[in-house]
Amino acid sequence: MQSQNPSGLKILDVGCGRRKTPGAMGIDFIAETEADIVHDLNSFPWPFEDNQFDVIIASHVLEHMKDFFKALEEIHRIAKPKAVIKIITPYFTDSSSFRDPSHYWHLTSRTFELFDPEFSTAYFTKAKFKTGKVYVVTLKLWKYLGFQFLINSTNWWEPLRFIRKFWEDYLSFIIRGKVLHAELEVLK
Repeated sequence: MQSQNPSGLKILDVGCGRRKTPGAMGIDFIAETEADIVHDLNSFPWPFEDNQFDVIIASHVLEHMKDFFKALEEIHRIAKPKAVIKIITPYFTDSSSFRDPSHYWHLTSRTFELFDPEFSTAYFTKAKFKTGKVYVVTLKLWKYLGFQFLINSTNWWEPLRFIRKFWEDYLSFIIRGKVLHAELEVLK
Protein backbone atom coordinates (compact mmCIF):
# COMPACT_ATOMS: atom_id res chain seq x y z
CA MET A 1 0.00 0.00 0.00
CA GLN A 2 2.73 2.46 0.92
CA SER A 3 5.13 3.79 -1.71
CA GLN A 4 8.89 3.44 -1.25
CA ASN A 5 10.06 5.90 1.37
CA PRO A 6 13.86 6.23 1.61
CA SER A 7 13.70 8.12 4.93
CA GLY A 8 12.18 5.16 6.75
CA LEU A 9 9.52 7.43 8.23
CA LYS A 10 5.91 6.35 8.00
CA ILE A 11 4.09 9.24 6.28
CA LEU A 12 0.36 9.74 5.80
CA ASP A 13 -1.05 12.22 3.28
CA VAL A 14 -4.59 13.05 4.43
CA GLY A 15 -6.82 14.18 1.58
CA CYS A 16 -4.00 13.44 -0.86
CA GLY A 17 -6.06 14.04 -3.98
CA ARG A 18 -4.17 13.63 -7.25
CA ARG A 19 -0.87 14.91 -5.84
CA LYS A 20 0.07 12.43 -3.13
CA THR A 21 3.33 13.14 -1.34
CA PRO A 22 6.04 10.80 -2.70
CA GLY A 23 6.72 7.95 -0.28
CA ALA A 24 3.51 8.54 1.66
CA MET A 25 0.40 6.49 2.16
CA GLY A 26 -2.58 8.45 0.85
CA ILE A 27 -6.13 8.58 2.17
CA ASP A 28 -8.94 10.47 0.46
CA PHE A 29 -12.71 10.20 0.20
CA ILE A 30 -12.63 10.39 -3.61
CA ALA A 31 -11.77 7.18 -5.47
CA GLU A 32 -10.41 8.94 -8.60
CA THR A 33 -7.29 10.11 -6.74
CA GLU A 34 -3.89 8.69 -5.86
CA ALA A 35 -5.29 7.45 -2.53
CA ASP A 36 -4.18 4.08 -1.26
CA ILE A 37 -7.23 4.06 1.01
CA VAL A 38 -10.60 5.53 0.07
CA HIS A 39 -12.47 6.59 3.21
CA ASP A 40 -14.93 9.32 4.19
CA LEU A 41 -12.67 11.54 6.29
CA ASN A 42 -15.73 12.86 8.14
CA SER A 43 -16.41 9.32 9.37
CA PHE A 44 -14.45 8.47 12.52
CA PRO A 45 -12.36 6.57 13.38
CA TRP A 46 -10.16 6.49 10.31
CA PRO A 47 -8.95 2.99 9.33
CA PHE A 48 -5.60 3.16 11.13
CA GLU A 49 -4.23 1.87 14.42
CA ASP A 50 -3.13 4.27 17.17
CA ASN A 51 0.41 5.72 17.10
CA GLN A 52 1.15 4.67 13.53
CA PHE A 53 2.65 7.66 11.66
CA ASP A 54 5.83 9.73 12.04
CA VAL A 55 4.63 12.49 9.70
CA ILE A 56 1.09 13.45 8.72
CA ILE A 57 0.48 15.91 5.91
CA ALA A 58 -2.90 17.63 5.65
CA SER A 59 -2.73 19.91 2.62
CA HIS A 60 -5.94 21.74 1.75
CA VAL A 61 -8.14 19.26 3.61
CA LEU A 62 -8.88 20.50 7.17
CA GLU A 63 -11.05 23.34 5.91
CA HIS A 64 -13.32 20.67 4.36
CA MET A 65 -13.82 18.72 7.60
CA LYS A 66 -17.25 19.01 9.21
CA ASP A 67 -15.81 18.61 12.72
CA PHE A 68 -12.46 20.38 12.88
CA PHE A 69 -11.70 19.31 16.46
CA LYS A 70 -12.57 15.67 15.78
CA ALA A 71 -10.30 15.68 12.70
CA LEU A 72 -7.36 16.98 14.75
CA GLU A 73 -8.15 14.47 17.50
CA GLU A 74 -8.05 11.70 14.90
CA ILE A 75 -4.73 12.95 13.54
CA HIS A 76 -3.45 12.99 17.12
CA ARG A 77 -4.68 9.42 17.70
CA ILE A 78 -2.96 7.89 14.67
CA ALA A 79 0.28 9.90 15.03
CA LYS A 80 3.22 8.64 17.04
CA PRO A 81 4.40 10.72 20.01
CA LYS A 82 6.47 13.67 18.72
CA ALA A 83 5.19 13.09 15.17
CA VAL A 84 5.27 16.10 12.87
CA ILE A 85 1.98 17.36 11.45
CA LYS A 86 2.25 19.59 8.36
CA ILE A 87 -0.86 21.60 7.58
CA ILE A 88 -1.51 23.80 4.55
CA THR A 89 -4.81 25.62 4.19
CA PRO A 90 -6.19 28.79 2.63
CA TYR A 91 -5.63 31.76 4.93
CA PHE A 92 -8.92 33.18 6.21
CA THR A 93 -8.60 36.51 4.36
CA ASP A 94 -8.03 34.97 0.94
CA SER A 95 -11.02 34.74 -1.38
CA SER A 96 -10.27 31.05 -1.99
CA SER A 97 -11.14 30.38 1.64
CA PHE A 98 -14.72 31.50 0.95
CA ARG A 99 -15.06 30.69 -2.75
CA ASP A 100 -15.42 26.94 -2.22
CA PRO A 101 -18.78 26.12 -0.58
CA SER A 102 -17.31 22.89 0.81
CA HIS A 103 -15.05 24.92 3.14
CA TYR A 104 -16.41 24.81 6.67
CA TRP A 105 -13.47 26.54 8.39
CA HIS A 106 -11.45 29.70 7.78
CA LEU A 107 -8.19 29.43 9.69
CA THR A 108 -5.78 32.01 11.09
CA SER A 109 -2.16 31.83 12.21
CA ARG A 110 -3.41 31.46 15.79
CA THR A 111 -6.00 28.71 15.22
CA PHE A 112 -3.65 25.95 16.37
CA GLU A 113 -3.03 27.66 19.71
CA LEU A 114 -6.33 25.99 20.66
CA PHE A 115 -4.37 22.71 20.82
CA ASP A 116 -1.14 23.98 22.39
CA PRO A 117 -0.91 23.71 26.20
CA GLU A 118 1.38 26.76 26.25
CA PHE A 119 -1.66 28.91 25.49
CA SER A 120 -4.61 29.60 27.79
CA THR A 121 -7.08 28.65 25.02
CA ALA A 122 -6.04 24.97 24.88
CA TYR A 123 -9.02 23.52 26.72
CA PHE A 124 -11.41 22.54 23.90
CA THR A 125 -9.93 19.08 23.35
CA LYS A 126 -7.62 16.51 24.89
CA ALA A 127 -5.55 16.32 21.68
CA LYS A 128 -2.44 18.41 22.31
CA PHE A 129 0.13 19.69 19.86
CA LYS A 130 3.12 21.96 20.24
CA THR A 131 2.88 24.76 17.72
CA GLY A 132 6.02 24.92 15.63
CA LYS A 133 6.62 27.13 12.64
CA VAL A 134 3.53 28.94 11.36
CA TYR A 135 4.03 30.74 8.07
CA VAL A 136 1.59 32.94 6.16
CA VAL A 137 2.10 33.42 2.43
CA THR A 138 0.75 36.81 1.37
CA LEU A 139 -0.38 38.11 -1.99
CA LYS A 140 2.61 38.93 -4.20
CA LEU A 141 2.38 42.71 -3.79
CA TRP A 142 2.70 42.43 0.00
CA LYS A 143 5.51 39.88 -0.29
CA TYR A 144 7.54 42.18 -2.55
CA LEU A 145 6.96 45.11 -0.19
CA GLY A 146 8.37 43.08 2.72
CA PHE A 147 5.17 42.52 4.68
CA GLN A 148 5.33 38.73 4.37
CA PHE A 149 8.76 38.78 6.03
CA LEU A 150 7.50 41.00 8.87
CA ILE A 151 4.36 38.93 9.43
CA ASN A 152 6.43 35.76 9.71
CA SER A 153 9.30 37.27 11.72
CA THR A 154 8.01 35.58 14.88
CA ASN A 155 9.33 32.30 13.42
CA TRP A 156 12.85 33.67 13.79
CA TRP A 157 12.48 35.74 16.96
CA GLU A 158 9.61 35.17 19.38
CA PRO A 159 9.53 38.75 20.81
CA LEU A 160 8.26 39.89 17.39
CA ARG A 161 5.04 37.90 17.89
CA PHE A 162 3.16 41.18 18.42
CA ILE A 163 3.68 42.06 14.73
CA ARG A 164 1.66 39.08 13.50
CA LYS A 165 -1.00 39.62 16.17
CA PHE A 166 -1.35 43.31 15.26
CA TRP A 167 -1.49 42.49 11.54
CA GLU A 168 -4.03 39.69 12.01
CA ASP A 169 -6.28 41.77 14.28
CA TYR A 170 -6.17 45.08 12.40
CA LEU A 171 -4.63 44.82 8.92
CA SER A 172 -5.15 41.32 7.53
CA PHE A 173 -8.12 42.28 5.33
CA ILE A 174 -5.99 45.00 3.71
CA ILE A 175 -2.59 43.28 3.62
CA ARG A 176 -4.12 39.91 2.82
CA GLY A 177 -2.71 36.48 3.48
CA LYS A 178 -3.20 33.76 0.88
CA VAL A 179 -2.01 30.42 2.31
CA LEU A 180 -1.30 29.26 5.86
CA HIS A 181 1.44 26.70 6.60
CA ALA A 182 1.56 25.27 10.12
CA GLU A 183 3.85 22.65 11.59
CA LEU A 184 2.76 20.95 14.81
CA GLU A 185 4.40 18.38 17.06
CA VAL A 186 2.21 15.70 18.63
CA LEU A 187 2.25 15.74 22.44
CA LYS A 188 1.33 12.45 24.13
